[in-house]
Amino acid sequence: MLTPADKRAAFRKLHESGCFIIPNPFDVGSAVALQHLGFKALASTSAGFAWAMAKADNRVTVDDVCTHLAEISAAVDIPVNADFEDGFAHEPEKVGVNVARAVKTGVSGLSIEDFTGDNAKPLFDRELAIDRMRAARKAIDADNSGVLLTGRCEAFLRGQKDLKLVIDRLTAYAEAGADCLYAPGISTPEEISAVVKAVAPKPVNLLVGAAGPSLKVAGDLGVRRISVGASLARMAWAGFMKASKEMAEQGTFSEFANGYPGGELNKMFS
Repeated sequence: MLTPADKRAAFRKLHESGCFIIPNPFDVGSAVALQHLGFKALASTSAGFAWAMAKADNRVTVDDVCTHLAEISAAVDIPVNADFEDGFAHEPEKVGVNVARAVKTGVSGLSIEDFTGDNAKPLFDRELAIDRMRAARKAIDADNSGVLLTGRCEAFLRGQKDLKLVIDRLTAYAEAGADCLYAPGISTPEEISAVVKAVAPKPVNLLVGAAGPSLKVAGDLGVRRISVGASLARMAWAGFMKASKEMAEQGTFSEFANGYPGGELNKMFS
């Protein structure tokens, strides 16, 4: 197995050129499967993990998440980036304490977002959001861990589709120490290109769903990495719920014919 330092060095190397997909497993099994398929890095998903614990997104604890991150990081020989939500605190000092905990799980990167958890006032005030990013940077650098920090602006996801606001915040997060920038919800070539140019030469993460650009198109726009959020978890739940509803409502079992072969799963995990 590679050491955390080895994984962190490899993760930083991935961000130097080209464009790569960083898929989001929701448990240890899905993480190992994605490594088996040849992906070079993984990213946790807050929603996917929460659903696996029968909780809504943003309802897990920092203890839950750190345990989850440690398990995934130990199970695979590739870098893992943590969806560390809002740092599980509002105050910069507490964000720093929690980020220090996350670093010790063995992750190679983590993101801090500016969503307050309150839909009535979804974004932290600008200066507070910047101070929170600085606190995360300071915590990461305290032991020279080399963990890559992603600064994430939630405006588009929270109904504030103001590209000028997003770019202002992302450039401020970059100046505060974020190594990679991320604005989930941007989708048009114009939006993507504008963000890439604004924070260059720092890399940009793009969230892609069913209607998003391909790896090649995103790379041509200057995107460095693509994540898929909770999409893989939703796909897994889709198959589970479809088969379960058939049993509950019809008393039949035909959906099981669409299941992935058990023998192939045993071979992959052996």
